[in-house]
Amino acid sequence: MQHGTILVCDDNTDILTALQYALEDTFQRIIQLTHPEQLLSTMAAETVDIVLLDMNFSMGRNSGSEGIQWLKTLRERHPDVPVVLLTAYGDVPLAVRALKSGAADFITKPWDNDDLIRKLTEVLTAQREVAPLNEVELAHIRKAVDRADGNLSVAARMLGVTRQTLYNKLNRGVKFNV
Repeated sequence: MQHGTILVCDDNTDILTALQYALEDTFQRIIQLTHPEQLLSTMAAETVDIVLLDMNFSMGRNSGSEGIQWLKTLRERHPDVPVVLLTAYGDVPLAVRALKSGAADFITKPWDNDDLIRKLTEVLTAQREVAPLNEVELAHIRKAVDRADGNLSVAARMLGVTRQTLYNKLNRGVKFNV
């Protein structure tokens, strides 16, 4: 089964060529960019189902920081398009940072083609599923509680509800430590 359009951004043309071959049977269309500065204009002009974004560009100084900054920009401008990060640096803190910044997944170079396709397909499948409203609400509540460092009064203010309302919602369906 072929999926729609994938946008791949990596400054290494050899990587782009390898990804073209690896993904051509999985995606109907593959858009390739060598400069992240082209991401926003391309996404404004094209319908993109998923982005595969390198974390380290030759002009980047810190390991992964430029890719994470572009990830954040994409998540702000195109929140419905999942972004999978691709990097040669497979360290755990970088992966955690990427996922906390909104990455749908994280793939290290060199990759296994079957694993790459499986991950991209899983991300697209998850993107197309519609979660029940209570799950979405609970995820939003978790995010607020996390940002408030577990302080329910602060989280309630962030959510625009009373502390008691938040407490009731938590008692009804959330099973996590606060």
